[in-house]
Amino acid sequence: MQNDQPTMKAVVTLANGGFEQLSYQDVPIPALGKDDVLIEVLAAGVNNTEINTRLGWYSSKVTQGTEALGQNDAEKANAAQEADGGWNDQTPFPFIQGTDCCGRIVKVGTNVSHERIGERVLVRCSIRHKGWDSLENIWMASDFDGAFAQLVKVASSEVFHIDCDWSDAELGTLPCAYGTAENMVHRAKVSRNDHVLVTGASGGVGSAVLQLAKRRGATVTAVVGASKMEAVYAIGADRVIARDADLIKELGEKSVDVVIDNVAGEAFTQMTKILKRGGRYASSGAIAGPMVTLDMRDFYLKDLTLIGCTGWDEPVFPNLISYVEKGEIKPLLAKTFELKDIVTAQQQFTQKQHIGKFVLIPPTLSDAQRQFLADE
Repeated sequence: MQNDQPTMKAVVTLANGGFEQLSYQDVPIPALGKDDVLIEVLAAGVNNTEINTRLGWYSSKVTQGTEALGQNDAEKANAAQEADGGWNDQTPFPFIQGTDCCGRIVKVGTNVSHERIGERVLVRCSIRHKGWDSLENIWMASDFDGAFAQLVKVASSEVFHIDCDWSDAELGTLPCAYGTAENMVHRAKVSRNDHVLVTGASGGVGSAVLQLAKRRGATVTAVVGASKMEAVYAIGADRVIARDADLIKELGEKSVDVVIDNVAGEAFTQMTKILKRGGRYASSGAIAGPMVTLDMRDFYLKDLTLIGCTGWDEPVFPNLISYVEKGEIKPLLAKTFELKDIVTAQQQFTQKQHIGKFVLIPPTLSDAQRQFLADE
């Protein structure tokens, strides 16, 4: 890149560690491959996964929940020294995080129709790069550069046009949280006859699960902190239980058809007890701790199905786009921050006092940047 060519603003995550590893800086504008599009990022959501990746929480050496790792320097150091700290082993530091992207296509590769320029789009951040017959997957912002920048390069096949009245910031809440939620609801085959327990129901994924399960006609019991119970009723929960309550006492054994849980930790054992015979348990996270106790007799005597959910199935993202365009779900935008204020956003995010999603807004492209993109 020549010195007179403009750069873009981005947050570069330098290495495993604390907030000091987040560097707001100028970086080169991405060069497109023939099947890629270049997206001007209009809004980028904040997720647990970006924090977990920075901290190295995905390492098998980590045994505590995400909040504990952020405060435990010894375990953080152990995680940072391991090669399995990312979603697919090695994290490609330094790189740009940002799993959620709402944006507008500003440039296309030679194999992509120029008619796509100008589309407002969402990025499918979970990519089944070996085809739908393989569960192998890569993720934007875990395996390659993401949306915490003014511009992001993505394969055109993973970029979906959307036509709705949601704001850019509202759309920035959608991809990771709602995609992950819809994948769990889809794989657990939630239907109108099911009683579904949703843990962490005030968070980005949990609140999305609640809406998506209700959309399918299920009865939903939500588990949240006591201060958020009324707000979760307002989202549509049929019943709300405080986070520290005894689930067996509140609901009874064999009372729930489906558990969708991104919390895990000590409460996991109770969740297997409250599942009915033939019940389904789906998870894509473990924020309270990845190490759990399972009584194998509950598992096999009750014919339970345990469903791990990371790579999204093919219908998931097109489903979401249709739900939004038909007005069947609502955004839950908690707060927006400028991209340069990412540390403040992640600090407030980890306090878990909000309901819904935080979203980062990058600076608008300058005239010089737009001219460069037009001239290239």
